Amino acid sequence: MDVSDLLTSAGINIAICVVLLSLYSILRKQPGNACVYFTRRLVSEPVRGTGAISCFERFVPSTGWIAKAWQATDEEILAVGGVDAVAFMRIVVFSIRVFIIAAVICLFIVLPVNYYGQDMQHKEIHSESLEVFTIGNVKEDSKWLWVHCLALYLISCSACVLLYFEYKNITKMRLAHITGSPPNPSHFTVLVRGVPWSPDNSYSNSVEQFFSTYYPESYLSHQMVYGSCTVDKLMKDAERMYRMLKSIDPRFLDRSLPYCIPGGAAHPFMVLNLRADSVSSSTSMDRLQPSQRRKECPAAFVFFRTRYAALVAAQVLQSSNPMLWVTELAPEPHDVYWSNLSIPYKQVWLRKITTLIASVVFMFLFLLPVTFVQGLTQLEHLDQLSRRVPFLKGILKQ
Repeated sequence: MDVSDLLTSAGINIAICVVLLSLYSILRKQPGNACVYFTRRLVSEPVRGTGAISCFERFVPSTGWIAKAWQATDEEILAVGGVDAVAFMRIVVFSIRVFIIAAVICLFIVLPVNYYGQDMQHKEIHSESLEVFTIGNVKEDSKWLWVHCLALYLISCSACVLLYFEYKNITKMRLAHITGSPPNPSHFTVLVRGVPWSPDNSYSNSVEQFFSTYYPESYLSHQMVYGSCTVDKLMKDAERMYRMLKSIDPRFLDRSLPYCIPGGAAHPFMVLNLRADSVSSSTSMDRLQPSQRRKECPAAFVFFRTRYAALVAAQVLQSSNPMLWVTELAPEPHDVYWSNLSIPYKQVWLRKITTLIASVVFMFLFLLPVTFVQGLTQLEHLDQLSRRVPFLKGILKQ
């Protein structure tokens, strides 16, 4: 491959990046895509119109968002996205810095050594082959090979130093965030999965007996996880419809209700508010039969009196069987996918292994044919391949 081919390939990739960034800039301005690009803001704030943006501006790519994203400070990212978002951005910045250091060392130290590694008549730069810029162009047993070793040490040491300072800064920021934030119930809570089944006790009694025995001074209480039922699904659908209707003009609802809801003169939210007491009074968990109650799952949230006790319980192995009494720090309530907690922990473990095996199999199924095809594209090796595998001679010739 020549340098001109490499520049052409780089130009195509840059053009594709510019097109994708332009499409993103246009699509994020469309009102219909607000639920895709601004979901978090829509959940926390009521939906408002986009009258401030003209029709022409919505279809013209803009680069202002790139400058705003680049100028955002760690404090602003911390206030909007939390510590994890800041840590992710610091990883991106760290990668960019390492890439810049490696690029400078390779451009000004390694490439000249490779280019002048042998006594030969060079062509113009754009007509040169890429092989003259590699280590293969350096003479064997040449002292200039130590330049490559020095370059590797410089890049590795620079990456280690930058990684040390990044880790130190993120650790300080995380510690300041934890100590400065108000007490959160999740800091004192541990998620327990793989609760063993007992014919004599329920899951709730087993959890209470276990933690009362091993953590008598720090154990406070616990809350079992129950399987989802039809009522939970209806409540989720009702909450989703409420979010959709909350931003609609009430006058539009008044005009549309008589045609879609019997007795539409009354506002549906008012009817629900008036009937809330009657519904809660007529439907009680105490009146339900045992078969109608929600099924307990082998998972629970255990609450401790101190954060230290919760951290110790989350880190310590609770049982000799790694599939039982599995503990971890509880996530935030809005980060929990509740239906997954009802899955047995053994099944979760099997799913992880199955996913890993499927990924490895897919990697090899993809790697083998690609390697074979890439090998066929090396024309200088076709003669050797035809001599070693005679029955492929006709195919290789074509």
